[in-house]
Amino acid sequence: FSISVPQIFADGEFQDAAMREYLARVEELGFEGVWTQEQVLGTIPQLSPLEVMTYAAACTTRVRIGCSVFVTPLHNPVHLAKSLSSLDQLSRGRVEVGVGTGGNRRMFSAFDSSPDRLVARFSEGLRLMKALWTKEDLQFDGDFWQLPGANMEPKPFQKPHPPIWFGGRHPNALRRAVRHGDGFFGAGSTTTADFAAQVVTVREELVKQERDPAGFRIAKRAYIAIDDDVARGRERMSDALNQLYGGSAGADLMPVTVVGTAEQCVAGLREIADAGAEMILLTPLFDPREQLERLAAEVLPGVE
Repeated sequence: FSISVPQIFADGEFQDAAMREYLARVEELGFEGVWTQEQVLGTIPQLSPLEVMTYAAACTTRVRIGCSVFVTPLHNPVHLAKSLSSLDQLSRGRVEVGVGTGGNRRMFSAFDSSPDRLVARFSEGLRLMKALWTKEDLQFDGDFWQLPGANMEPKPFQKPHPPIWFGGRHPNALRRAVRHGDGFFGAGSTTTADFAAQVVTVREELVKQERDPAGFRIAKRAYIAIDDDVARGRERMSDALNQLYGGSAGADLMPVTVVGTAEQCVAGLREIADAGAEMILLTPLFDPREQLERLAAEVLPGVE
């Protein structure tokens, strides 16, 4: 199990001591990792994942530190590769990198990018990042980026590079994950039933690509809330999803959540594990410290 790092803070709300205590407690409780999300533009006051990951690395010594996912077509791959390589060195090899195309409905003009040939841009950018992490005197002649004789140092602490997780829903995205990644991350907005079907596609592609399943991990984000007053918990989760996704998304997305008593949360997480998740990213959307304690004490022992 991993758990999300709180990232939503209105101007002036962030409390350094509280965040340090949260991260220390996550590590003390034995979680595998802490993960962030990315949203650059929007009305939600969400902190940037790279900076939060760096902060988390400085506050911990053991947990893995990831982002699910970086919308890489909105990034310059050279800058992103350098930042992640540096963070991997600073954290002594604890970085996990989630990547995704993000779809073609974003404000690409704000990022000096374009939705044209989105998948090609995504794939070439990832190939360039891997090359910068692993090669000397790089001769890269792509459709979008050209680097004649380039070097990037230091390389990542992890060799050949940090694990790369793919997000996505379409079968083609799942197949790309197996061809080019080290893991697949099911979205929090995906139902357990849909995730189970995605896992089938991933496993079929692993066989087709003759990849060892032991070297390719499968995970899923779970929006979760433990509350003895189930109606209250569902209402609070719906409100939080409305804030995160906009509009009345909470009503539509409630079927993807795990909300209720400890026993109900145990059952929901067991379903996700039975669907194929080898790692579950717990993502409380309110009262993060209280949720952390209750999940660790009352829910996870019943799932493991």
